[in-house]
Amino acid sequence: MSNVPADLRYTDDHEWIRTEADGSLTVGITDHAQKNLGDIVFFELPEVGRKIRAGEPVGTVESVKAVSEIFSPFDGEVVAVNEDVVDSPEDVNAEPYGVWLFKIKAKGGASSNGLLDAKAYQKLVDGE
Repeated sequence: MSNVPADLRYTDDHEWIRTEADGSLTVGITDHAQKNLGDIVFFELPEVGRKIRAGEPVGTVESVKAVSEIFSPFDGEVVAVNEDVVDSPEDVNAEPYGVWLFKIKAKGGASSNGLLDAKAYQKLVDGE
């Protein structure tokens, strides 16, 4: 069973999303994703200012086992990138919900439509 915090939302692609006080959306990868990937060695993240669309690949995560794409959960603009995770990608293995990847200012405001709550995400990963 994976660690699935109740205060976050999730995608089918194993990203987590936290809505910040300023309305921006913080994105990271889930505990389930990092466990399946194994030891993470590299992240390629989108540039600040990049316009992104929901479902579009915006970066990659590379482990000793595989390379996987990171998808945008919303239409919007990248407003921040966590450079620390680029320098120390292994931190995600230790604390996937404590290490964010990038932040989005969603176009037209954020909606959690299409995102999973913790219970639904747990059901998804239990079925895999």
